[in-house]
Amino acid sequence: MASGVVKALDGINLNIERGERIVLLGPSGSGKTTLLNCVGALDSPTSGKYLFDGVDVPREKSEEMTTFRRENIGYVFQFFNLLQDLTVLENILLIQELSGYKNRERAIELLKLVGLEEEIDRFPAEISGGQQQRVAIARSLAKRPKLLLGDELTGNLDSKTSGMVMEVLVRACKKENITTILVTHDENLTDYATRVIRLDSGKITSDEVTS
Repeated sequence: MASGVVKALDGINLNIERGERIVLLGPSGSGKTTLLNCVGALDSPTSGKYLFDGVDVPREKSEEMTTFRRENIGYVFQFFNLLQDLTVLENILLIQELSGYKNRERAIELLKLVGLEEEIDRFPAEISGGQQQRVAIARSLAKRPKLLLGDELTGNLDSKTSGMVMEVLVRACKKENITTILVTHDENLTDYATRVIRLDSGKITSDEVTS
């Protein structure tokens, strides 16, 4: 028999300002990824409200949630998910096209922003893991999101490469004025945050502004 209802998130109440860089920390099962998925409109909370720029985020109709994500949210995850038969530049152009426009100059500008202007004609398998993650960052910025979400985005990288990727991410998000929320187990990533939120058992245990 079930011992009772398990609340993945319990009484979460957050106000996030434009341009913040938030790191979510906590043990496995603490609710970090569930919270990230709710913010990204991948999951729907069973109760409560989610306001984005003061407007209710749709949670009943999957088509409306998809439109909301496409127009507002960028994602960078642990696995780069680049298309291996497309070049670095073509991976960016494809996302632009799917978002309704295609701008080669903008795509190249983003690759310059993440330090990969020399790699635009190479294929993902021809560059390092850290470089692939920087392509993934550029790709997520290609549709001009207001909010960028990352789930263990440095999980496959060594500490030195992780630092390089995070420096690129911070620089890019500052330039584009993008709010960032990152889930991680890595305490070192708090160095790149303006705010650190810790969760345990679905509840916020601390919420600290760091810079």
